[in-house]
Amino acid sequence: MTYISDFGDVGPGDVAAAGGKGVGLGGLVQAGLPVPPGFVLTTAAYAEFMEANHLGAGIHELAALSPLAAPQDYEDASKRIRALFTHGTMPAAIAAELAGAYGLLGNGDTAVAVRSSATAEDLTSASFAGQQDTYLNVRGTEALTAAVTNCWASLWTARAMAYRAREGIVPDAVRLAVVVQQMVDAEAAGVMFTANPANGRRDQIVISAAWGLGESVVSGTVTTDDLVVEAGTSRVLSRRTADKEVMTVYADHGTREQPVPAGRRRQRVLDDQAAAELARHGSRIAEHFGAPQDIEWARAGGKFFILQSRPITALPEPTADAPDTWTVPYPKGLYFRASIVEQLPDPLSPLFADLIDGSVSRSLRALMADAIGKNAIRENDVGLPTVNGYAYYYYRTSAMWRMTAKSLTAVRSLARGKAHMGVAGWRDFSHPRYEQVIKDWQARPVRELSGAELLEGVQSLLDAGTVYYTAVQSIIPLAATSEISFRMYYDRLVRRTGDPAAQTFLLGYDSEPIRAEKSLYDLAAWARDVPGLARIILDEPTAALAESQRTGIPPAGMDPALWQQWHPRFQEHLGRFGHAVYNLDFITPVPADDPAPLLETVKFYLRGQGNDPHERQRLSAAQREAQTSRTIARLGPNRRAAFLRLLRWAQRAAPIREDALADVGLAWPLLRRMLFELGQRLVDSGVIAEPADVFWLRHRELRSAVEFGLAGPGAPATVAITGADRPVRAGAVEERKMLWRGQAKAAAPQLLPENRWMERAFGSMMPAASQDQSGDVIKGVGASSGRVTAPARVLNGPGDFDRMVPGDVLVARITTPAWTSLFAMASAVVTDVGGPLSHSSIVAREYGIPAVLGTGVATQRLTSGQRIRVDGDAGTVTIEHPAGTQRA
Repeated sequence: MTYISDFGDVGPGDVAAAGGKGVGLGGLVQAGLPVPPGFVLTTAAYAEFMEANHLGAGIHELAALSPLAAPQDYEDASKRIRALFTHGTMPAAIAAELAGAYGLLGNGDTAVAVRSSATAEDLTSASFAGQQDTYLNVRGTEALTAAVTNCWASLWTARAMAYRAREGIVPDAVRLAVVVQQMVDAEAAGVMFTANPANGRRDQIVISAAWGLGESVVSGTVTTDDLVVEAGTSRVLSRRTADKEVMTVYADHGTREQPVPAGRRRQRVLDDQAAAELARHGSRIAEHFGAPQDIEWARAGGKFFILQSRPITALPEPTADAPDTWTVPYPKGLYFRASIVEQLPDPLSPLFADLIDGSVSRSLRALMADAIGKNAIRENDVGLPTVNGYAYYYYRTSAMWRMTAKSLTAVRSLARGKAHMGVAGWRDFSHPRYEQVIKDWQARPVRELSGAELLEGVQSLLDAGTVYYTAVQSIIPLAATSEISFRMYYDRLVRRTGDPAAQTFLLGYDSEPIRAEKSLYDLAAWARDVPGLARIILDEPTAALAESQRTGIPPAGMDPALWQQWHPRFQEHLGRFGHAVYNLDFITPVPADDPAPLLETVKFYLRGQGNDPHERQRLSAAQREAQTSRTIARLGPNRRAAFLRLLRWAQRAAPIREDALADVGLAWPLLRRMLFELGQRLVDSGVIAEPADVFWLRHRELRSAVEFGLAGPGAPATVAITGADRPVRAGAVEERKMLWRGQAKAAAPQLLPENRWMERAFGSMMPAASQDQSGDVIKGVGASSGRVTAPARVLNGPGDFDRMVPGDVLVARITTPAWTSLFAMASAVVTDVGGPLSHSSIVAREYGIPAVLGTGVATQRLTSGQRIRVDGDAGTVTIEHPAGTQRA
């Protein structure tokens, strides 16, 4: 049997024989890269050694550890397994081939590196870098034989076994090949990533470089020079030259560290020309393997050598730099992140940004025309433009003064219900009208509509939603005024020492978010009583359950009879509550599209966690009524009458506010279906790569595609459109996604332009505190009383909901009614945006958990797992590290 393969003879299909590292080196040689000579001792040699020394059964028994086993258990097993290898004997046939191949590298005393090459190593799905041992500067046949045996044994280090257990790789599934490669007497060495691991940019190459051998760079024992090179041009974009104190060099056996000569410590290891040459090697390697690569390199005699290359794992999506300047598009105006913008915490998708701007301005102009007369707001007076992708309410300065002069007239008109505003206007006109627009479009099958009709439907539904939201905004101040009025009267003229807070009188009422929560709880309670159903739901991955719910096909292995009971019941819940929006931007799925977050809540209740919302509401209502009876019993007639009048007003208004907000996204499931239909037709026509890319088009591009006939039923498959006629230029979608991810890292100012006058005039009206906060204490608004110390859980949206850990503090930019299911799991709530009368505060009070809202910076300053103290009375969040979770 042949146990040796030259690098040039190893192909992509030889992972089982040569391991990941061996296949990588084979690819480099075949691509013509400068690779030091060497060979692979295949896994057949490892298997022969195991069999000849009868090691298999003993290793399998020792290595069969649980992923939850203690570190010491892994250490003990590793020590015993490695002793088996040490006492083993190298079979004569392997020893002879190894010596012969080594002799071909030089004079029998050539310095070589001996590295592991595992069959489950250096793959795109998982990186085993550093899990097995490497031996450098190995000289002579005897030393090489010992190094190979030790390399085989290192397959069973404690860290390697624990890593494989976590990845679900069973002991019998791994084999080890060994790479033997001639050492390079490197004057400099390092690593190179052909994509930027910090921001995921595939057009940037990152190089780390140090003097001497590369082992110190790989192990992290030396500070390196770091460079970023533009892949297309090989131009150095940035560099940081370090003070390099030590370097790795050859010793008599192995390697050693020695001080870097003083004159070279701050000298550049690579000048721009050398960096460009190395980067070009990197680009060739990435192109050859078809994926971004993590490369080890060395330089000797002014020539570069590639020592190994492996795929980069866990590379983030490409992200542009976060913006640091906030230039407004129209200089003569004021910009606010308030009102509808509170429901838009992230940068807007391009299509939504284009459509919502005009929709909002049309809605506001119509409202003001009905309330106080035509031309109250003129063309271009108001809008919802974006700055660095973030939506801002814009008012032209002259319009602001004009509106201020008429503000009292507007308030009186809206209070009287003009322009279909207020509770009566919402109930009798705005909500029915919104429902009717949706019904009209639902009556027309989406797949039968032309592209122009689909685009018309999208705009019509969005406009209807915007008009509806404008009506909701007239309810919010009424609800806020009622609660503030009651609280002020109660605190000043009724409350005595020992009496409960005013919020006690406003709890225990039904609203749409609470009804949605009770629906999920009842669904879990029902499932628990159906034999076998609860266990199947708990055991099935949530993503698979969500996909089955979407397709109607039961998960593999699930009894169809159980599925027929479960599917329609959960679908009924989605039909009633699945339109709740996490974010008004229609790029974000609603629960009807992706029910995974709701399924996580069902599982939470099925595990017996959380409280019965029916009982919680009953207790709150009983406490409310008992306290109301005690209070009115001691009040005189006049104060009693005023107390009851203000109390009933506040009790009526708050639930209506939540009902109104919950239905803002009523059109969103249909609107998204229309957009995905357009997207699929554009995919079929070769305009975009996948249906969801439709959200990243500009409105003019989508309209142009429709006019070209690329979005009609049965549109042509791949239409040849070139040059200026092409609706979307190549790469535009990916560039926009990259820009969006960078913008999402920014903290958008509440007011623009940023100056002291704006802050003094309007800062107190904004729904978030100043972003200029430092230190361990973050200030916001106390919106629900109580104190909790627990880990933070920072969630950016529904895609993160499965990361919520019961008992953690929910930290988010905002929480809309669609977030309510998480409140049952949270010990407290902290948001960037919001106030004492926002949705977050109302729901937090219903759940009896502390809330600090409007911090402005919580999601920027806090990280998941960090222990924080939330004080809902003081309105502060303190970063600390207590021993255990406490609650007062």
